Amino acid sequence: MNIKILVAAHKPYWMPGGDCYLPIHVGRAGKQSIGFQGDDTGDNISAKNPHYCELTALYWAWKNLSADYIGLVHYRRYFTRREVRRVEARKQQILTQPDWEALLRDHPVIVPDKRRYYIESNRSHYNHAHHTEGLDLAEQIIAEKYPAYMPAFQTVMDRSWAHMFNMFVMRRDLFDAYCSWLFAILGELEQRIDITGWNTYESRVFGFVSERLLDVWLEHNHIDYHEQNVSFLEHQDWLKKGSTFLLRKFSGNRYQ
Repeated sequence: MNIKILVAAHKPYWMPGGDCYLPIHVGRAGKQSIGFQGDDTGDNISAKNPHYCELTALYWAWKNLSADYIGLVHYRRYFTRREVRRVEARKQQILTQPDWEALLRDHPVIVPDKRRYYIESNRSHYNHAHHTEGLDLAEQIIAEKYPAYMPAFQTVMDRSWAHMFNMFVMRRDLFDAYCSWLFAILGELEQRIDITGWNTYESRVFGFVSERLLDVWLEHNHIDYHEQNVSFLEHQDWLKKGSTFLLRKFSGNRYQ
């Protein structure tokens, strides 16, 4: 089973072993090599990385990579067997080739465990954290060009959970179908949205929007997927993250 999981990175960092993992330097165009495969070879959108984030790696894989299954993770965030306390121990929990083969024999798509918002819907969470134009325009584009997806879009936006991080592993035919749909929407969004004056964080709008669109595609196409634990390889300040979330929601200042 030929499985290739891109590990998106923008700086040198520890990488897991195994043939299934392919470290890729995102936003490589015009930059010095960090020793990983660049996303700037062949058909690519590497120069758009400041706005597309890890999606430049996804696009590169779609256009240039041959494999039976293709996926994407992040240099500090991986699919793991289970969550453990110590950061170093989490590395030992990262899924290996045999783990992936066992999962993919039963399910064509693997996604992260649900991220639950409880007091927010996906739409309100996005709107409290980002400029609303990105998601609003994406909805408009879907209504115009993919109207059959609108019931799924509304269902997903009303939920209080989502599969986040643009992380997944997919069977190749599904991967191609998803990328064709996703990048068509984002390409149109790029034509319609004006991000002049947006700060560096908010300018990553296409990456943020795409996180919400994966579930729309899964929902509409009734894709069988399996949820898998995801671990972050560095310490996270959950108190700070929670405080920021609440501040955004109740103060109305989405840029905290």
